[in-house]
Formats: sequence, structure tokens, C-alpha cells
Amino acid sequence: MPDAALHNKMPATPQDGALVSALGRRSVVLVGMMGAGKSSVGRKLGGRLGLPFVDADTKIEEAAGMSIPDIFETRGEAEFRSGEARVIARLLDGGPQILATGGGAYMNADTRALIRSKAVSVWLKADFDVLMKRIKRRTDRPMLKTADPAATLRQLMDVRYPVYAEADVTIESREVLHEIIVEEILDRLRVLMKVGMEAGS
Repeated sequence: MPDAALHNKMPATPQDGALVSALGRRSVVLVGMMGAGKSSVGRKLGGRLGLPFVDADTKIEEAAGMSIPDIFETRGEAEFRSGEARVIARLLDGGPQILATGGGAYMNADTRALIRSKAVSVWLKADFDVLMKRIKRRTDRPMLKTADPAATLRQLMDVRYPVYAEADVTIESREVLHEIIVEEILDRLRVLMKVGMEAGS
């Protein structure tokens, strides 16, 4: 049956189908800082592989009945993180999908273990200047509502990057077309999942 969403897909290749088969029930989970491009790249990756794209933050807001900034303000970060972990655990049971997670989600050891067992993780690694340029355009980042957002961002990067580095794949997020990032992710996933290796590609 025709699907309107299919018209927005990047051209798929036979290796894309082989990669989806190799993933089986596993999802591809995108991790990284706010502004790394997880949602925009994730949508294109999902379209390319014919897999649904899910934004964990959107699902958290739906479950809570309020925006993430409002959750932070009224319930605090600890309660937000607890709800975030529950939502991501539920989503991972619904794979395969392309799942974009919030910047702090992967810092939870239990969440990392679940992702390791039920998904393949991709860290979109962006440098400070790229992140700062992107997040300046947004006002809905609770973690950066501080007197010095740039210093806060650097502190978060210092703490989070060694943990993000545990992801299965690391891709440099930079100012190029999203399609280029998607191709790089697919190339790395094919190597990781040994797709096409027998053909010498």
C-alpha cells in the first residue's frame, strides 16, 4: 500500500536491506550532546532504512503531559532522568527503529546496558563551536539555563564525552549535508554488522 512517507526517502540500496536484516529486532540508537543533529540525521536515516524514527524526548513529553523544560522546572532533573530511563527502556522493546536520545540519557549506566543488549549505538560527536552555533538558536535547553551557557556546555562535554565514547560507532557531526552523515553511519554499521563483507566490499 502506498505510504506518503516513502516519498521523502533517500534512495535505498540492496545493502540497506541487508543491514536491516542483520539488525533484526535491534534498534539504532543515536547518542550525543544537544545540537549534535540526532533528530534531523535520525529522520533521514530512518527514511533510508525504512525504519520508524522515534525521538525519546517527544515520547517523554507525551508520557508526562508537559514539555521537558516544564518537567525540569516543576519536578526537577532527578525525576526527569528517572522517567527518561523508563521511557527509553519501553521504546527499546519496540524495535527495530531509529531512536534519538536526549543528551543525558546515555549517562545512565542501566540505560547504556539496555542499549548495548537491544540496540546498536551511534555517537554523533560534535565539537564545541558546532554545538554552540546550533544551540544558540534554541531557547528550550534546560541544562544550559545558567549564567554562562558556554562554560556549562564545556563542562557537560568534559563529563559526557568519555561516556559517549563507549558507543559502538562514533561519527563526526559537522556542518555538511545530513545525507553525508547518514552515508557515513551506514558505512560504519555495515562494517560493524559485517554486511557485505563476504562479497569483499
